[in-house]
Amino acid sequence: MMLCMAARTGRNLQRYNNQHHRLVVGCIPYRYKCEKMNGSSEDELEVLVISSKKTEAMMFPKGGWESDESVEEAACRESLEEAGVVGKVECELGRWVFKSKSRELYHQGFMFPLLVTQQLDLWPEHTARTREWMSVSEARKACQQWWMREALDILVNRLKSPSLEQKNQD
Repeated sequence: MMLCMAARTGRNLQRYNNQHHRLVVGCIPYRYKCEKMNGSSEDELEVLVISSKKTEAMMFPKGGWESDESVEEAACRESLEEAGVVGKVECELGRWVFKSKSRELYHQGFMFPLLVTQQLDLWPEHTARTREWMSVSEARKACQQWWMREALDILVNRLKSPSLEQKNQD
Protein backbone atom coordinates (compact mmCIF):
# COMPACT_ATOMS: atom_id res chain seq x y z
CA MET A 1 0.00 0.00 0.00
CA MET A 2 1.33 3.45 -0.95
CA LEU A 3 0.80 6.21 1.64
CA CYS A 4 0.97 9.90 0.78
CA MET A 5 3.20 11.69 3.27
CA ALA A 6 2.04 15.23 2.44
CA ALA A 7 -1.09 16.79 3.91
CA ARG A 8 -3.60 18.31 1.50
CA THR A 9 -3.92 22.08 1.64
CA GLY A 10 -6.41 24.60 0.27
CA ARG A 11 -10.17 24.45 -0.05
CA ASN A 12 -10.72 24.39 -3.79
CA LEU A 13 -12.14 20.83 -3.61
CA GLN A 14 -14.09 21.40 -0.38
CA ARG A 15 -17.67 20.10 -0.17
CA TYR A 16 -20.60 22.10 1.27
CA ASN A 17 -24.20 21.12 1.98
CA ASN A 18 -27.39 23.01 0.86
CA GLN A 19 -27.18 25.31 3.91
CA HIS A 20 -23.60 26.24 2.89
CA HIS A 21 -22.13 24.37 5.86
CA ARG A 22 -18.62 23.08 5.20
CA LEU A 23 -18.60 19.26 5.34
CA VAL A 24 -15.95 17.81 7.63
CA VAL A 25 -15.13 14.19 8.35
CA GLY A 26 -13.49 12.75 11.42
CA CYS A 27 -12.52 9.46 12.97
CA ILE A 28 -12.20 8.08 16.43
CA PRO A 29 -9.11 5.89 16.12
CA TYR A 30 -9.36 3.02 18.59
CA ARG A 31 -7.66 -0.18 19.65
CA TYR A 32 -7.95 -2.79 22.36
CA LYS A 33 -5.35 -3.26 25.10
CA CYS A 34 -5.79 -7.03 24.74
CA GLU A 35 -5.52 -8.98 21.49
CA LYS A 36 -9.09 -10.30 21.87
CA MET A 37 -11.65 -8.28 23.77
CA ASN A 38 -13.94 -10.29 26.02
CA GLY A 39 -17.25 -8.66 26.84
CA SER A 40 -16.33 -5.28 25.30
CA SER A 41 -15.26 -3.69 28.57
CA GLU A 42 -14.67 0.05 28.28
CA ASP A 43 -11.47 -0.47 30.32
CA GLU A 44 -9.94 -2.52 27.50
CA LEU A 45 -10.60 0.19 24.90
CA GLU A 46 -8.15 2.97 24.03
CA VAL A 47 -8.79 5.92 21.72
CA LEU A 48 -6.27 8.19 20.06
CA VAL A 49 -6.58 11.96 20.52
CA ILE A 50 -4.46 14.61 18.87
CA SER A 51 -3.62 18.21 19.67
CA SER A 52 -4.99 21.10 17.66
CA LYS A 53 -2.45 22.82 15.40
CA LYS A 54 -3.41 26.21 16.83
CA THR A 55 -3.95 25.44 20.54
CA GLU A 56 -3.22 22.70 23.06
CA ALA A 57 -6.85 21.51 22.81
CA MET A 58 -7.22 17.76 22.29
CA MET A 59 -9.60 16.25 19.74
CA PHE A 60 -10.08 13.43 17.29
CA PRO A 61 -8.67 13.78 13.77
CA LYS A 62 -11.01 15.61 11.40
CA GLY A 63 -10.92 17.84 8.36
CA GLY A 64 -12.61 18.83 5.14
CA TRP A 65 -14.34 16.31 2.91
CA GLU A 66 -13.20 16.96 -0.63
CA SER A 67 -15.08 16.43 -3.89
CA ASP A 68 -12.61 13.86 -5.30
CA GLU A 69 -13.03 11.35 -2.45
CA SER A 70 -15.69 9.30 -0.71
CA VAL A 71 -16.56 10.10 2.89
CA GLU A 72 -14.67 6.97 4.00
CA GLU A 73 -11.61 7.98 1.98
CA ALA A 74 -11.71 11.42 3.63
CA ALA A 75 -11.90 9.78 7.06
CA CYS A 76 -8.86 7.61 6.29
CA ARG A 77 -6.91 10.55 4.85
CA GLU A 78 -7.55 12.77 7.89
CA SER A 79 -6.51 10.00 10.28
CA LEU A 80 -3.30 9.46 8.37
CA GLU A 81 -2.48 13.17 7.93
CA GLU A 82 -3.27 14.32 11.46
CA ALA A 83 -2.70 11.26 13.65
CA GLY A 84 -0.42 8.99 11.65
CA VAL A 85 -2.68 5.96 11.90
CA VAL A 86 -4.13 3.60 9.31
CA GLY A 87 -6.99 1.21 9.83
CA LYS A 88 -10.46 0.01 8.98
CA VAL A 89 -13.20 2.66 8.78
CA GLU A 90 -16.40 1.29 10.26
CA CYS A 91 -20.07 2.30 10.06
CA GLU A 92 -20.81 6.02 10.56
CA LEU A 93 -21.39 7.15 14.17
CA GLY A 94 -23.53 10.13 13.20
CA ARG A 95 -23.66 13.66 11.84
CA TRP A 96 -23.50 16.90 13.80
CA VAL A 97 -23.87 20.59 12.94
CA PHE A 98 -21.52 22.75 14.98
CA LYS A 99 -20.14 26.27 14.92
CA SER A 100 -16.55 26.87 13.90
CA LYS A 101 -14.34 28.02 16.78
CA SER A 102 -12.44 30.48 14.60
CA ARG A 103 -15.23 31.95 12.47
CA GLU A 104 -18.96 32.64 12.50
CA LEU A 105 -19.53 29.63 10.25
CA TYR A 106 -21.27 26.32 10.73
CA HIS A 107 -19.95 22.93 9.70
CA GLN A 108 -21.60 19.56 9.32
CA GLY A 109 -19.39 16.87 10.82
CA PHE A 110 -19.48 13.15 10.02
CA MET A 111 -17.75 10.83 12.49
CA PHE A 112 -16.56 7.26 11.99
CA PRO A 113 -14.79 4.68 14.14
CA LEU A 114 -11.36 3.66 12.84
CA LEU A 115 -10.03 0.34 14.12
CA VAL A 116 -6.29 1.04 13.98
CA THR A 117 -4.13 -1.56 12.24
CA GLN A 118 -0.93 0.48 11.89
CA GLN A 119 0.64 3.44 13.71
CA LEU A 120 3.35 5.32 11.82
CA ASP A 121 6.42 6.93 13.40
CA LEU A 122 6.38 9.70 10.80
CA TRP A 123 3.22 11.20 9.28
CA PRO A 124 2.37 14.42 7.42
CA GLU A 125 1.58 16.54 10.52
CA HIS A 126 3.94 14.91 13.05
CA THR A 127 5.77 18.20 13.65
CA ALA A 128 2.52 20.16 14.17
CA ARG A 129 0.59 17.81 16.47
CA THR A 130 1.01 15.50 19.41
CA ARG A 131 -0.99 12.29 19.74
CA GLU A 132 -1.87 10.28 22.81
CA TRP A 133 -3.66 6.99 23.43
CA MET A 134 -6.16 7.42 26.27
CA SER A 135 -8.86 5.53 28.08
CA VAL A 136 -12.42 6.48 27.14
CA SER A 137 -12.89 8.41 30.39
CA GLU A 138 -9.63 10.34 29.86
CA ALA A 139 -10.65 11.17 26.28
CA ARG A 140 -14.09 12.41 27.42
CA LYS A 141 -12.35 14.87 29.76
CA ALA A 142 -9.63 15.89 27.28
CA CYS A 143 -11.80 16.39 24.19
CA GLN A 144 -13.30 19.89 24.30
CA GLN A 145 -15.72 19.50 21.39
CA TRP A 146 -19.19 18.39 22.53
CA TRP A 147 -20.05 16.67 19.27
CA MET A 148 -16.89 14.56 19.37
CA ARG A 149 -17.70 13.47 22.94
CA GLU A 150 -21.18 12.45 21.75
CA ALA A 151 -19.61 10.43 18.92
CA LEU A 152 -17.32 8.73 21.46
CA ASP A 153 -20.31 7.75 23.60
CA ILE A 154 -22.05 6.28 20.54
CA LEU A 155 -18.91 4.28 19.70
CA VAL A 156 -18.60 2.92 23.24
CA ASN A 157 -22.28 1.89 23.30
CA ARG A 158 -21.93 0.23 19.90
CA LEU A 159 -18.86 -1.75 20.98
CA LYS A 160 -20.53 -2.83 24.24
CA SER A 161 -23.59 -4.23 22.47
CA PRO A 162 -22.73 -5.45 18.98
CA SER A 163 -25.72 -6.14 16.76
CA LEU A 164 -27.15 -9.62 16.46
CA GLU A 165 -26.00 -9.58 12.85
CA GLN A 166 -22.37 -9.16 13.92
CA LYS A 167 -22.70 -11.91 16.56
CA ASN A 168 -24.11 -14.29 13.95
CA GLN A 169 -21.12 -13.63 11.66
CA ASP A 170 -18.56 -14.51 14.40
